[in-house]
Amino acid sequence: MLKKNSNIIMAGFAITLITGIFISSPNLYAKETLQQTQASKLDSYIKFTQILNLIETQYVDEVNTSGLVNKALKGLMTNLDAHSAYMDAKSFSDLDVQTKGEFGGLGIVVGMRNGALTVIAPISDTPADKAGVKAGDIILKIDKQATIGMTIDEAVKLMRGKPKTPIQLTLIRKGEAKPILAKIIRDIIKIESVRTKTIESDILYIHVSSFDAKVTKEVKKSLIAHPKAKGLILDLRNNPGGLLNQAVGLLDLFVDDGVLVSQKGRNKRDNSVFKANKKNTVNASIPMVVLVNGGSASASEIVSGTLQDIGRAIIVGKKTFGKGSVQVVIPIGPEEGVKLTIARYYLPSGRTIQNKGVTPDIIVQPDTVKQEDNTTVSIKEKDLKKHLEVELDKIDNGTVKDNNLTKEKEDKTIITQERLYKDAQLKSATDIIKVLIITSKQKEVK
Repeated sequence: MLKKNSNIIMAGFAITLITGIFISSPNLYAKETLQQTQASKLDSYIKFTQILNLIETQYVDEVNTSGLVNKALKGLMTNLDAHSAYMDAKSFSDLDVQTKGEFGGLGIVVGMRNGALTVIAPISDTPADKAGVKAGDIILKIDKQATIGMTIDEAVKLMRGKPKTPIQLTLIRKGEAKPILAKIIRDIIKIESVRTKTIESDILYIHVSSFDAKVTKEVKKSLIAHPKAKGLILDLRNNPGGLLNQAVGLLDLFVDDGVLVSQKGRNKRDNSVFKANKKNTVNASIPMVVLVNGGSASASEIVSGTLQDIGRAIIVGKKTFGKGSVQVVIPIGPEEGVKLTIARYYLPSGRTIQNKGVTPDIIVQPDTVKQEDNTTVSIKEKDLKKHLEVELDKIDNGTVKDNNLTKEKEDKTIITQERLYKDAQLKSATDIIKVLIITSKQKEVK
């Protein structure tokens, strides 16, 4: 019995000793793991160099080493995700073209969705928009070149060109039995990122088409210019995003406290939390409705998602695109660089929009609103003669409006009832904002 117990004790001691070795020598383990990782990396570098040397010396045609490396880098970055990219000298020099507010091309923002080149959004009043290109369209061909296996940068280079030159896009659209051919004439794209109008005098409508460097300043200007507005509709439909600081700045105009958005990455230095600053707030109480759709991406998803999370606005429309990753541009020498995904955005509730998007509080399909036709003259037979006599008097007195079959000049500062009924989403947003205005009045009375 004693022998059996002593064996147990010794066994226990042995286990304790071994455990002690592992616990007391973590550096040994870490060092060995580090050595293995470094050896694996070295093997990978050697493999790449060997294959590169093999191509240089034995490929049927003479090749340029610099060109080979550039192609390898492009493939490497493309396989990370749809937004990371290697930028050669031309791509690097064109980097800030879009954020300057003027560039040449078609006026569409594209991205990769399930491996297909997809239209995130057409920009309002651009050649692509006028040609009928819609958010969600898959670009099958650019002129005669198929886009299968093409990177975003390659596609953008093909679509950009000299103003007034033609281009054809072959599109696949959900619900259409056959591909659609869109014939477009390239033009200089001048983006008016913020447009302000009013609805029924007391509702302010602000359309933000992209988050360029002027957005926060322009929206603030609109708010200050309309101090008597009782409600606000912020239209972010087909807004493909843009600068993060502008999304944060826009939110700060309406929110006076708390976290607006955060980003988290692999490295702690890439983690950031953006909070509201009360001194930047213009109106933290005005009732708000935000319009979004499948073309709303990135910065517009941050704005709509944050306002939804904190209960600051009602979100109306269709589910957004779902682009919630952070890219930085890192120069590689004076003329080249890489665009690398380093983090993801997180809304105040902790949720991410990457591949998920923002689901509206109230889903409304894009459509027209049916309305009763009140234009038909309805007269009983016995009153017909009397009615006609009245109408003749109007003509004699010169009170009939002379239309001349010409279109009246549109007031670009207001949204008419006719426009509202042509846009079911905007009509719904208007109805909702009216309810919010009434509710806010009732709260004031109490």
